[in-house]
Amino acid sequence: MTTTEQATPRPVPDLDSQAFWAGLQAHRIVLQRCASCERRRFPAMPSCPYCGHPDWRSEEISGTGTVFSYIVVHRTFDAAFTADLPYTIATVDLDGGGRIAARIDGTPSIDAKAVAVFVDHPEWTELRFRIVEES
Repeated sequence: MTTTEQATPRPVPDLDSQAFWAGLQAHRIVLQRCASCERRRFPAMPSCPYCGHPDWRSEEISGTGTVFSYIVVHRTFDAAFTADLPYTIATVDLDGGGRIAARIDGTPSIDAKAVAVFVDHPEWTELRFRIVEES
């Protein structure tokens, strides 16, 4: 059992991110979509970073996309992740719009196809991605 399975720091949802974290527990990805410009956004926030409009709606997404960028982590800022080193974090451009950063399993490359994976911890669920091998 890795350290992260034992003692991964738990996220603390706020008013804006509650729907996202609740969705993950149900193995669904729920993001905000602006009521004015219709753009998806992540992380959740009180107003649109693109047009400034305060209204939004929750939208469930498929969890598929392509790798925009990635880094391999060799040193961690929190000792809880030491046993998992090295691991990879990717920025994924979501199909249908939006971009999200998360841990990714497999060997990524720019523009590689990725799909969401849900990792259940004792009190919360983590969103990760895995590389989809194209045939």
